[in-house]
This record gives sequence, C-alpha cells and structure tokens, in this order.
Amino acid sequence: MVEAHDDVISRFFQSDTSVAADYRCGYVAIVGRPNVGKSTLLNHVLGQKLSITSRKPQTTRHRLLGIHTTEQAQVLFVDTPGMHRQQTKAINRMMNRSAQHSLHDVAAVLWVVDAKRWTEEDDWILERIKGVQVPVLLVLNKVDRFADKSELLPVLDSCHARHGFEAIVPVSALHGQNLDRLMTLITPLLPLAPPLFAADQITDRSERFLVAELIREKIMRQLGDEVPYEVAVEIERFEEEGRLTRIHALILVEREGQKAIVIGERGDRLKRIGSEARVDMEQLLGRKVMLHLWVKVRSGWSDDERALRSLGYGDDQPAS
Repeated sequence: MVEAHDDVISRFFQSDTSVAADYRCGYVAIVGRPNVGKSTLLNHVLGQKLSITSRKPQTTRHRLLGIHTTEQAQVLFVDTPGMHRQQTKAINRMMNRSAQHSLHDVAAVLWVVDAKRWTEEDDWILERIKGVQVPVLLVLNKVDRFADKSELLPVLDSCHARHGFEAIVPVSALHGQNLDRLMTLITPLLPLAPPLFAADQITDRSERFLVAELIREKIMRQLGDEVPYEVAVEIERFEEEGRLTRIHALILVEREGQKAIVIGERGDRLKRIGSEARVDMEQLLGRKVMLHLWVKVRSGWSDDERALRSLGYGDDQPAS
C-alpha cells in the first residue's frame, strides 16, 4: 500500500496498540454531480494525491477509499463517481450505482456542490439525499471564486431552505480553505470504534490500480472532449526488480480513429502521456519506473457489463 505522509501518527499506533475509549472510526461518503471537486477535496484532506483529477467531468469512475488517521479518529472517506441522470451506457449506469450505494452503510455523507452553480442535476441528487438516514453535510465548494464574500449569504440562505442539513460548510478544496473546520464537524459523527487500518495506510487500493488511474488521468488531461470517455487502462505486467518497477499497460479505445488520436503524430502524444505518468508513478511508489504503453481497439467495451467487470468496474458494488 502507499505510505502516508505522517510518520508521527504511525509511531503513535506502533508504540501503543491500545487506543483511547473515545476513539472514533467510520466511513464518510463524498458524493455530488461530476466536476464539483470531490477528488480535489479528498486529496487535500489526505495531504497527498490519491484520487486523479482533471477539468473534465466524470474523471472518477471507481469508488476509492481514502484513509485519514489522527490520534483522535480514523475517517474512511469514500470518493465516488459523479452522480448524473443520463445513463446512456453501461459504464454510466455502473458509476451511478456505485455512487448511490455509497450513501448507505456510512456514518455521514458529504454532499459537494459548486457554490456558484446550482443545477437540475443537484436537484436530482437532493431527492436521493432526502432519503438518507445519516447526517448529511453540504459542502459548498469553490467559494474562492466569490470576489465579495457577502455574495455567499444568499447562497447559504437558499441551501438552508432546501433541506435540513447537519451543517453547511463553505470551502475551497483547491486552496484547502476551511477544511479543518469540515474535519472538526465530521469527527463527532463517527461511531466510537478502534481504527480499521494501519496509521500509515491511505487507501485499500493496490499500487497496480493506482498506476492505471495515473495513466488515465494524463489521457483525460491531454485529449479532447470525446475520446477520454471511451478510454480505459489495463495493467498487463507489474514487476518489481529491486528499486525498479517495470509496468506494461494497455490503453483501450473503441475505434481506430481514437487509437490514432491517443498515439499522436509519430507517437508524440503517447510518449508525453507516458512521460508525465511515469513522473507521478515514481513519486507514488518511491521507486524508478520503466513504463511501456500500447494502444488497442476493443469495440463497445464501455457499454458491455461483462467487459467492464473484466476491467475492474463494478467490483466495489453489489450486483443488481
């Protein structure tokens, strides 16, 4: 697993296997429509990059567990794909099921919205939030975009009128503003329980999964609006040789034309994707990385539930 950044906490739990009677541990779902900053919020809370980000909606496709440990509590954040009404393909339906399943069996829900832009999609999510039996904190993100903070007051009033939230917390996930306040509100909502994970662990996902996501992030950031949504990454080989890790990854697209776009002229774009991904991988793994990328056409993978499950989609949710 990827190592956490705080060795002090790790030593605390290693030196004292017992925890205080008032220690708290529980799951907290992070939900919201696409592109409101859920993954950015999680990364800033953890103090390091775990969930991939880009300006494009629906960058997050899988539920991802982020573990935040202190001497008082262990918060198990569940970052979810963006909830959306349009479910035209199997992959969209799977992402929606994953996000909605995360509303259950948690101690609390963080519903992240764009403070400057309430949409019909938010109204659609609100109807699902109203049926949740645990506290819901409304997180008003991107408040740094308000030049005059007094403009935020009518937004707060409007949100109070929509639903009886546990709390409404204005934040800027990008700049880390007011996240300490958010954590202060979350901790008392967790059940009294010992930690479920080691203090130096920040996720339950494998390194293999995380490096595949890093490759997909670079594709999302480099390509146009259409192609990234029909791209998947499959790790074929992940071999450790001392301080070197050899990774062979397959980039799947749905059409020949997309393959040419991903590769680019004389292979320039694929080389750039690989170079940028390798830098992040070496930071993540703490080792040198030898990365080999190939692009392959697999028609219709994004609308085929069997193909999606072979790529790891749906593993984090019950069958339906």
